Amino acid sequence: METTNTAAGAENTSDLVYEEAKRIAIISYITIIGLVIAFVMNNEKQLDFAKYHIRQSLGLCVTGFGLGIIGLIPILGWIINLLGIFVLLYMWIMALMNALNGRTRPAPFLGSKFKEWFKGL
Repeated sequence: METTNTAAGAENTSDLVYEEAKRIAIISYITIIGLVIAFVMNNEKQLDFAKYHIRQSLGLCVTGFGLGIIGLIPILGWIINLLGIFVLLYMWIMALMNALNGRTRPAPFLGSKFKEWFKGL
């Protein structure tokens, strides 16, 4: 007779789900195409960790788009855009590091607003 350890089986299943959620979260930070791929990958699974990071990544993309619009304004817009790009890069690196380390911390500065704005996703 074969014996199975249900606790170990449940642990392995949860580890696999966690690894998949982590993989989806990391993919979401790799360009807009990665965000779309992560959204599609998580569409039927609805993993909370992945959803959290997809929201954060979407917020970073929207912020980058907004900075691009501001950058169209001569001189003052260019200065704001240049400074904003560096801040956005810092936010992106910190959010990606949170996903790599398995944490659900918001991105610096606007991350808590991203949670609030995109809670319907």
